Amino acid sequence: MGSELRAFEGEDAAEERATGGCACGGVRYRVTGGLRDVVHCHCEPCRRITGHHMAATAARAEDLHLESDETLQWYQRTETVRYGFCSACGGTLFWEATDKANRVSIAAGTLDQPSGLRTGVAIYAGDAGDYHHLDPTIETFDGDQAVD
Repeated sequence: MGSELRAFEGEDAAEERATGGCACGGVRYRVTGGLRDVVHCHCEPCRRITGHHMAATAARAEDLHLESDETLQWYQRTETVRYGFCSACGGTLFWEATDKANRVSIAAGTLDQPSGLRTGVAIYAGDAGDYHHLDPTIETFDGDQAVD
């Protein structure tokens, strides 16, 4: 795990910690537990899904509560990975992996501000688009070994 990557803070907290949603409001959610530092994922699938890189925090699955999900759809990329998006505005909101069934990643840009989060690490940095300058102040990894 990266030295700057903080795990889920306030895991025992039952109060609302964050809220968010897509651009059109068709999907709204709230998080009642802790959130992980933001991870920038530069892998090719995340680049293609988001149009840049996936900047995501994560929460325990049981702490994510969908307030409105009428336009939420899931794209099953592989047997083990799926992305949640809004079918109306196209916004990517979530990422889930079956080997991490107790956790859901949440696109950081969908959080209502202020989020109080910070960037922890960048993963799959070697796959970053050639147009993108990686921030030298953020710890980088060529794989996902920094993220549990």
